[in-house]
Amino acid sequence: MLTLLSLLQVRRDWAGDVLAERLDVSPRTVRRDVDRLRELGYRITSLRGPTGGYRLAAGSELPPLLFDDDQAVAVALALAVAPASGADIADAAARALATVRQVMPSRLRHRIDAVEVATAPESTVVDPAVLVAVSDAVRSAHVLRFGYTSAWPGVGTDDGPTRRVEPHAVVARSGRWYLLAWSPDADDWRTYRIDRMQPRAPSGLAFTPRPVPGGDPAAFVAARFRGAEGTADLLGRGWPCTGTAVLHVPASGVAPYVDDDAVLEDLDDGTCRLTTGSWSWPALAARFAGFTVPFTVVGPEQLRTATTALADQLRASADADPASAS
Repeated sequence: MLTLLSLLQVRRDWAGDVLAERLDVSPRTVRRDVDRLRELGYRITSLRGPTGGYRLAAGSELPPLLFDDDQAVAVALALAVAPASGADIADAAARALATVRQVMPSRLRHRIDAVEVATAPESTVVDPAVLVAVSDAVRSAHVLRFGYTSAWPGVGTDDGPTRRVEPHAVVARSGRWYLLAWSPDADDWRTYRIDRMQPRAPSGLAFTPRPVPGGDPAAFVAARFRGAEGTADLLGRGWPCTGTAVLHVPASGVAPYVDDDAVLEDLDDGTCRLTTGSWSWPALAARFAGFTVPFTVVGPEQLRTATTALADQLRASADADPASAS
């Protein structure tokens, strides 16, 4: 019966004979198990046809949930780490986890209890109602109207006029939630923090979604945070500024501190070659200097110039009279 329910949940319509074949049972057994699921509260409608069929419909109440072992563990772990998601659901998640754990067989409770999760809730959280409203506008492809708090919390707010955008994707990144939307006013893509949004009444105005550059909203938003501006920057490379230097240390000495998208190569003479990026040339020069080992800039020339300027700036800061800063 659990397998039958799993099949009904992954496809809209099932022919009766196909279900019987997948379950390796008779059509009569399928009918009997469908009746038992109906008694548990699942709304399963019968379809007409030569062999009949079934469809699992949404009900007015939440029926008992049936999970296999892996699904139950996945649900419990997801609830355990929910406070770190940035959504204001910590209390609800804790209550749901307690409910799920209570009905778990002992073999699964032991698996869950073996994982001790200590989460640090985000200082900035999203109202679940706002998150649902924004996500619904994305799903239905309706123009979204909202006020926006652009200043930092505690510093003051500037809601400004009501904004109107075409919402395309909700992206979770580093414990915060963002909306990726096309702004007709700016004629460009814009990213908004959902915790700063105050949705207005639904507009009811539909729009035709446009392709997100690169096809991956999460990658697009990540590139924007790295400082990329044009579509060429977003699609051609992760960072707007990329350079290479030879570090006078084996690769093992810096590997733990290198970004995942960097290229690190061991050289024969105990040095390594690192190609990485940053949002500006001075920031990239500081990134290489931050390894605190001697290094030689390979290129490009912008990185060499930025490294020289950074060295001059650091030397001037070290030679400056401390009394002049008081």
